[in-house]
Amino acid sequence: MFDFSSLLTATTDFVRANQEWAPFIVFAVAFGESIALVSLFVPATALLLGIGALIEASGIPMLPMWAAATIGAILGDWVSYWIGWRYKDQARGFWPLSRHPELVERAEAFFHRFGFWSVAIGRFFGPLRAIIPLVAGIMAMRQIPFQIANIGSAALWAFAMLAPGAAALKLMGH
Repeated sequence: MFDFSSLLTATTDFVRANQEWAPFIVFAVAFGESIALVSLFVPATALLLGIGALIEASGIPMLPMWAAATIGAILGDWVSYWIGWRYKDQARGFWPLSRHPELVERAEAFFHRFGFWSVAIGRFFGPLRAIIPLVAGIMAMRQIPFQIANIGSAALWAFAMLAPGAAALKLMGH
């Protein structure tokens, strides 16, 4: 079994020791968390919260980290959307989605219920985060409304992932 706590420790230790790489790592984590077929394996929430704490503790500037997470999330969702747009119903059969059809069904129901808002709201709910853009592509959601929801929610999500760790350390006086 894969040990996520070891990954978290190794990642935060690497970021602490190699701060110049921090935005690239944050980008990669946010990107991985936002791709439908990869996100089930990326413990991005824990990683980004941990890295957020390093922002305050290590004096890493917040703006480049926030921008990196935002861009990673935007691009990850765009790739998921494109996969859905390109492969339509075939995308449901891609591994690991083929083993979890209930995720796609839940995402479709969510999309039908909330439409445009499903892309923005879905980003904040675990496994739906990366499945909703895929479903938006499968359902042929228009590109401009998708990107508006994608960009706006990515900026909020990235801040929500990084800021609590930084704020907690600041409140504790570190």
